[in-house]
Amino acid sequence: MSFKKDFIWGAATASYQIEGAWNLDGKGPNIWDEFTHQPGKISDNSTGDTACDHYHLYKQDVKMMAELGLKAYRFSISWSRILPNGTGKINQKGIDFYNNLIDELLKYNITPFVTLYHWDLPYELYLQGGWLNPQSSEWFREYSRIIAENFGDRVNNFITFNEPSVFMGCGYLQGSHAPGVQLGNKDLLRIGHNILLSHGKSVQELRKVNPNAQIGITLATQPKIPVSPKDEQAAYDAYFYEGLGGFFWGTNYWLDPIVFGNYPQKLLEEAGDMFPAFTNDDMKLINQKIDFIGLNIYEGQYQGDYKRTPGTAHTELSWDVYPDALKWGVKLNYKRYNLPIYITENGLSTHDWVSLDGKVHDLNRIDFLHRYLRGLKQAAEEGCEVGGYFQWSLMDNFEWAKGYNPRFGLVYVDYKTLERIPKDSAYWYKQTIESNGENL
Repeated sequence: MSFKKDFIWGAATASYQIEGAWNLDGKGPNIWDEFTHQPGKISDNSTGDTACDHYHLYKQDVKMMAELGLKAYRFSISWSRILPNGTGKINQKGIDFYNNLIDELLKYNITPFVTLYHWDLPYELYLQGGWLNPQSSEWFREYSRIIAENFGDRVNNFITFNEPSVFMGCGYLQGSHAPGVQLGNKDLLRIGHNILLSHGKSVQELRKVNPNAQIGITLATQPKIPVSPKDEQAAYDAYFYEGLGGFFWGTNYWLDPIVFGNYPQKLLEEAGDMFPAFTNDDMKLINQKIDFIGLNIYEGQYQGDYKRTPGTAHTELSWDVYPDALKWGVKLNYKRYNLPIYITENGLSTHDWVSLDGKVHDLNRIDFLHRYLRGLKQAAEEGCEVGGYFQWSLMDNFEWAKGYNPRFGLVYVDYKTLERIPKDSAYWYKQTIESNGENL
């Protein structure tokens, strides 16, 4: 038994991580431009100024996607490339770039999945308070309307936000990501509410232009993995328990308001007066119909009698390997929300280099993907509706605060020459796509 016949096989990237051209053709600065230009913020003191130069090499990259058999490509749009100041005047050259990219994808029958926000807030909006500003959801509405009007005739699949928990947790609590500030729960709750309002308004604008659009949101999650069958209910209860401590890391903090129209009761009780005021109309706005849930899964957490032992398999970033993470991430979320699920990111960072034969032999990545995809296949076989899988990442790129040392790509990038070299895993993934997962 395999995945369904129309299963979507793709790969994913994000605008700041690959595009480069940070100040060309009218693009305005975003918070990552400003953050990386401060000494000491990035581990290898690098920036995304050039990155993979996808802005100039997109035709080559799309041709490569086609040669590797990709059926879909998930990419994000740089808000400040479209609206240099975040609102107001539109930058036509930015519109042209994404129009050209979309047309190139369609030429090769590659389905575009567009993420509207992958962490790169226009800097001018940050100066106005960013996501703390009560007007932020109206800024995002305007941006979403422009995206819909310019690309909605050819793009049918949209993701409003990528990993709001991470850009909140790392950017606004820990300060390790842009914009590099450290806030308390009262401000974080306000940011979260504004993001959810922004999501709702974005869905409205996208549907006005394309009523048949498939729209979702992507969340980072570490699913609870039951050690034995007797731990399954405990895994579910622990996974969807959301109190005030680290509330934004919880999947149901984001999805309960979107799918059910209410915040987790435990969170409301523990936050008390700290929680921002909201109305029934706010919750109705957040509770717009979505068509799928996107999950980014790299790790998990075991529920039950488990003790980590020395030498446990881990990645170059010291993330432990959890072969059943996709299986249980899908099963738990499908049980609670009963919506189709896409794995919008999953992949492995390893110490890749070009061998003497001129190739990149990344056997660990092949084994990692094989194990995780087998778990995803099991979830599908057990009745969960799984729409597709996007490997992270199409190519090596700027890995946020870690710079260019981590390599997640199916394709190796030589950052001096910008040469692209498909790794062994890229050809393995091509075979997996061609067999629709029968080789797993």
